Order: sequence, then C-alpha cells, then structure tokens
Amino acid sequence: MNRTLKNILALGLLATLAFGLFAACGDDDPDQQQQQQAVAEQQQDEQQGTTTAAPARQQQDQQQAQPAAPVADEPLKIGFLADFSGPLAEFGPAIQTGVELAIKHLNDAGGVLGHDVVLVVGDTGLDPTQATEEARRLIEVEGVHAIVGPLASGITLAVAESVATPSGVPIISPSATSPQLTIAEDNDYLFRSTTSDAAQGPVLAQLAASQGLSNVGILYINDPYGQGLAESFESAWGGDFTSVSIEDGQASYLAELQQASANGAQALIAIAFPQQAEVFLREALEQGLFDHFLFVDGTKSQDLIDAIGGEYLNGMQGTAPAAGPESDSLFFFNQGYELEYGELSPLPFIREAYDAAIAIGLAAQIGGSVDSETIRDNLRAAAAPPGDTYRAGFNSVASALDAIRNGDSINYEGAATTLDWDANGDVTSGYIGVWQFSDGTIEEVSVTAFDLSGGPIVATPSASDDDQAMISDEPLTIGFLADFSGPLAEFGPEILNGVVLAVQHLNRAGGVLGQPVAIVTGDTALDPTQATEETRRLIEVEGVHAIVGPLA
Repeated sequence: MNRTLKNILALGLLATLAFGLFAACGDDDPDQQQQQQAVAEQQQDEQQGTTTAAPARQQQDQQQAQPAAPVADEPLKIGFLADFSGPLAEFGPAIQTGVELAIKHLNDAGGVLGHDVVLVVGDTGLDPTQATEEARRLIEVEGVHAIVGPLASGITLAVAESVATPSGVPIISPSATSPQLTIAEDNDYLFRSTTSDAAQGPVLAQLAASQGLSNVGILYINDPYGQGLAESFESAWGGDFTSVSIEDGQASYLAELQQASANGAQALIAIAFPQQAEVFLREALEQGLFDHFLFVDGTKSQDLIDAIGGEYLNGMQGTAPAAGPESDSLFFFNQGYELEYGELSPLPFIREAYDAAIAIGLAAQIGGSVDSETIRDNLRAAAAPPGDTYRAGFNSVASALDAIRNGDSINYEGAATTLDWDANGDVTSGYIGVWQFSDGTIEEVSVTAFDLSGGPIVATPSASDDDQAMISDEPLTIGFLADFSGPLAEFGPEILNGVVLAVQHLNRAGGVLGQPVAIVTGDTALDPTQATEETRRLIEVEGVHAIVGPLA
C-alpha cells in the first residue's frame, strides 16, 4: 500500500470519527445536518445495492458472468378485485391507489420480465355470486396471472375456494382478516398481506379494559369476518358480554340492540361495515340504548362520520391492522404516496395492497415467468430472509428488481408488514393500531406489536378464574422517545426495532400482569423543546408507565 493511499484512508477514518462525535454531542449546525444526511443516504444506497462507484473492471466482469435477464412472452397482468359498489364501496377506490402506486413503481423501474405490468379491475359489490363471476372474468377473459383482493373475508373465501384455487391463480387479500382464512382449503393459492383477527381481538379487548369497561354488548355481522373477530375478542375479554349477530341489509337492528343492552352493557362493540353501522348506531343513539361505542377496521370510515355526525362519535376509539411506528419502508411509501396523490388517506389497507402488488411483481421476476403457479411458488422467496433487505418506494423496488436480474436473493419488507408468510399464507407478526374519531376526521393514536408465530396472543383472564396470577387493570404501556426527524433521524427507526423485539418476546411469554405490552412512540428531532413536549404527551395523554429514550 503506497503512502498516498494510506493518507487518504487515515483522513477518511478521521472524518468518520469526527462525524460520530458531532452526532453524539447533538450539534445541529445546518452544514453538519446536510453532511449527516448525505452520509446516511449513501449508507442506505450501499445497503440496497444502489452504489455505482464500483471499478470499471469489476462491473465488466460481473456483466460477463451474469446471464441475460429473462423476458416473458407477455406482460404480467394483475387483477384488483375489490368493492366499488355495495356496503364497502368507500374502500375500493382508496385501496386501488395502493395497487396503482405499486405498479407505477414496478413499471418506472423497467417493468417485470421486460414488459410493463398491466392492471385489470373487478367489482365484487360485497356479493359472493358477483365476486365469483368477476373473478372468472378476470382469469378466463382478461387473463390475469394473480389477483390483489378481495377485501372482505367472506368474499375472499368464496373466490379462493370456488375460482382461484381450481384455476391455479394466486390471490393476496390486503384486508381479509378472518382467522377462517388460515384453515381454508386453498392449495397454497391464498395469501394475505394484512394480519389475522387472532391479533386484533385481544388488542380490542385491551382497549375496552383500558376504558374501564367490564360489561359490553357486541353486534357482529354474520359472516366469516364478523364471526372471527367477535370470537377473538370474546376469547381475550375478561369481563361480561352479550354477543348478537346481525345480517346485512336489515332495515332495522333495534331488536338486536335491545338484546345486546339487556344485561347492563356499558358500551357496544361494533363489528360490522359502514352501511350496517350507520343504521344501528343511529338507532342506538335515538333510543338511548348506547352512547359509548368501540369500533374495528370495518367501521373505520369517513362515510360513517358524515352519516352519523362527528359530534356523536368524537373521541370514540377502535382498532385496525396498522403499519406500526414509522419504519424506513413506511417512510418511503408515505413519501411516494404523497408525491403521487398529494396526501395520505385515513382509510385502512392501502399500504397492504401496495405490498401485495409489489410482492407479485417480484415473485414473477424471481421465477422468470408470469405463469401463475410460478408466481405462487416464489411469493415467499420475494419476502423472506436470508436475502438482502429491500423496502417500499421506487428506489428500493428498482434496486430489488436489479438484484433479482443479477441473480441475487432478496427480502422485501413491506410498508405495512414484513410479509414473512407462513405455510398458511398468513403474516404472523406486525402491529394492531388504536385509532379514534376526532373533530370529523380519523386519527391514529397508538400501535401494539404482536407475534402469532408461537400461538395466539395471551388472553385476558376472567375475574372469576381461581388461583390466577396478579392481573393489572390496564396494560403496561412503554414509551419510546427517540429521533425520527432531524440530524439523528437515521437512528430512531433502527433502535426502535430493538424495543419492538423486546415487546414481542414479552407478549409471546404471556405479557406483563395478564396484559399484552403496548408501545407508543414520540419524536424528539434532537430539539429540547419538542422533546419535552413529546415527553408530556407520552405521559399525560398516552399514559405511558415508563420510557425508553431519548437518544441524545
């Protein structure tokens, strides 16, 4: 090694050490911030395989060693089968934006197997007959190779068992949460990019307990979604409950409401869709049967606010699958979504739909074919270790496609979940969020991490059980106060992964004092004023019992 090269390396080492000292001291000089951001962006580019500074000879050798990327005889066609009419018509167009953004990112990155990806849309109308007819049209007439959707659990099961599985076409639902999907006879053609209600039910029970409730009424839609979530809640709930099923299309739900309230229920758990909820919420309020409600993903609806009136729902909360604290993947998805559509949507399952479409595109590229069975067989290879990690957003998706073309293994981590699918096509770890109606809009409140790989989430024991361990009246809530913006923004999301892992281990071991542990995050931005305000919010508003952080 010559003296000049040694000097260059020494200067580089000194610069790296100086940068680390400045970051630890919390210096917020603007020039330094730009330097930190540049270094962080370079490091991320290197992790994602996008660095282009390799010597010319090395690039030439790699190109000579690599075979030409395969080119398909036809473009990859993805069907989006969702609700554009019927009770869930509010959700179809919103969730479609996630699919469209995914296809834009794939196509802007050069497409899949030498062609732009094509999208074909079908409407289920929340009707099994219409849904299966539309699925056949997408497969037999339009020639789609894979489907994102349907949305509702009952419709998803009907399409999977009657059409997709016999036809050998994989489907990935972004929103079907019923535990019944886990045991479906689907020959491994049914996947979902959202989480099972085996996780949402316990978090809903935890939310009800945190509001001081001990006796609730439950109205649930009598389909796989409603049945599954109601059963999951009941298994985790330690108090009294009266559970009543309802059917879609009823002109009135007064008799069911009276039955649900007959045993002294303090609140109503509304497990339904917006059109049904609009009817029974109005009747419950007008008849004075309930004025306290808890909601779920199916009733996380702006249309419901507009129909009932924000003043009647203000401050009431619900649960839904969530993306969790802002990961790098979520950050870049949000960035791309806002660039394309102007602002983020409050409606659920848009990120999950994006992830599903990206996974289909990557699986086809890995398999070197748009054949449906090949896509199915490579979905897990697209989104699981030990491949290099790639994330949502155009730049990382483009890098993932390049890596596949170069013969490398990849691990796509989605904007919503990791997509580490198990043998049943289920995502076994992720987050359930708590949200609330606030001043005529929907806002996110907190998230709880979960891991179902070791079995169901711990249930809250009934107060009547004998010889039970000590049970807390509320879950342990841990605050994580760190930097998600500002000069140290690179570190917050990575350090958060350690906290999330710890909470997952605690919850898999039975939780703490009979309750799953919850996480609430706050952003200091390396600013003392913002940090103290965020600390007060975590303690006084979110009610955390202890805080991990801050960083600086």
